Amino acid sequence: MEQLIIEPVTHAEGEIQLPGSKSLTNRALLLAALATGETRLHNLLNSADTERMLEALNQLAVPLETNHQAAECLVTGQGRPFTPPNEMSFFLGNAGTAIRPLTSILSLCQGTFLIDGDEYMRERPIEHLIEALNQLGVKTEYLGKHGCPPVRLHGGTLKGGKVSVKGNISSQYLTALLMTLPLAREDSEITVIGEQVSKPYLDITLDIMEKFGVHASHDNYQLFKVPGGQQYTSPGDYLIEGDASSASYFFAAAAIKGGTIRVNGLGRDSVQGDIGFLDVMEAMGATVTRTDNWIEVTGGELRPVDMDLNHIPDAAMTVAMVALFAKGKSRISNIYNWRVKETDRMTAMATELRKLGAIITTGEDFIEIEPPEELQPATIDTYGDHRMAMCFSLAALGSSPVTINDPGCVDKTFPTYFTLFNQVTQR
Repeated sequence: MEQLIIEPVTHAEGEIQLPGSKSLTNRALLLAALATGETRLHNLLNSADTERMLEALNQLAVPLETNHQAAECLVTGQGRPFTPPNEMSFFLGNAGTAIRPLTSILSLCQGTFLIDGDEYMRERPIEHLIEALNQLGVKTEYLGKHGCPPVRLHGGTLKGGKVSVKGNISSQYLTALLMTLPLAREDSEITVIGEQVSKPYLDITLDIMEKFGVHASHDNYQLFKVPGGQQYTSPGDYLIEGDASSASYFFAAAAIKGGTIRVNGLGRDSVQGDIGFLDVMEAMGATVTRTDNWIEVTGGELRPVDMDLNHIPDAAMTVAMVALFAKGKSRISNIYNWRVKETDRMTAMATELRKLGAIITTGEDFIEIEPPEELQPATIDTYGDHRMAMCFSLAALGSSPVTINDPGCVDKTFPTYFTLFNQVTQR
């Protein structure tokens, strides 16, 4: 197995240009493909997850001109749901932002489709989306573990209507429905059962839908009304914001080591929920400067926190790492969906944090971190999870080296992460 040894970091300072948001890139690619007209996407993320979406769109015969060096893609929209491709089996790797919306969109298309992913995706739930599609008349069968891919889907029957979807596991199921139902013939109403997690990701979805000329409304994220018979329309050019989740690691490095790091390509008016990570950094003692086009974090003496971070589950992992350097015990709560991400992140975080010497307590939806006097050298398992690798690189901000197993898993969303990390850290 490939390993990366990171020697202890003595200082964190500098400036980076942030690659595009994974969530926005995959949403923009799909909506541009469905829209009328050509769309030029700027600051396109080049990663394993976005490559899965590009491969699927190529399979669906969507004309794409991709320039990864310039981080651009020209998409010629189809102006309608996709026509059946020659190859009806889709492989989406471990890309949740690809498999969930594509599954929903394919329910509008004539034909029988096989939708599958890698070994990790075959453990990730898709049942709540499939249940919702079944309510709307779409026939499906699980071909492996119940509730998970692979799924056989019989498309062409989705007309719209009333549907309910559970909200306690992921916002991606609701996002998939929201992106699909405007193209259905009939109006739709989506009722959310229970508390909806990760609401800021739904704001991202509704915002980009508006940018592409489609409207949906909601009542406190519990009832969504989606007029049918709408049509996505190209905005011409669309600039993809830098990824706020990815930015959290650099902001955290500055907060921990007391330096100043500026991240370009992300501003105070970001539509991404993980911009809320900055509020947590301020609560922990860091200084944050926000502008329209860049954000800076300067470190200070770090305080522990006791916070509900349901709205930023990905960045909550970074908060757990920063808590290692605070003076006292921190508690992060309402993060049950850590357990159904790329891996069981609750178990993975607890296991690896203990290797560093931290005292960890977990429950169904919370984690408590009591930092050690000094972090211990450790070899970190990443479980094929990109965020585990990026998070635990921050352990090198202590006084001991850290070894990251399978560092290449960051290719899922941020292939250049370790290069940029080295640019703003000194040893």
